[in-house]
Amino acid sequence: MNTFQNKYDTLEKLIFDLGLRIKSIDLNSSNNDMIIYLNNNHKIRCNLTNLKGFNKVSEASFMNYQLVADGTGIHWPDLDEDLSLKGFLKDFLKQKIKDEQELVIA
Repeated sequence: MNTFQNKYDTLEKLIFDLGLRIKSIDLNSSNNDMIIYLNNNHKIRCNLTNLKGFNKVSEASFMNYQLVADGTGIHWPDLDEDLSLKGFLKDFLKQKIKDEQELVIA
């Protein structure tokens, strides 16, 4: 009988175990990218065209954000949008796997 009870999924466990937090974000308007800076000196690049609610957003509205949930989420009051570190990591890993598979096929 398995008595292990995991309150977190794998990504949540990774965030918790490593103490990962979002430090800040930046907008690279030339590429329409958001750059998420983490407390472990890594960064995640996210294309804003893939995010609903961020189409043609002004830089002022974009930069008016609040880190929430102890740095594991971002809230944009002007846009009424919330995104999580878990979601950013999930998308990053999906893209990384896709890129690796394309390299193997090519």
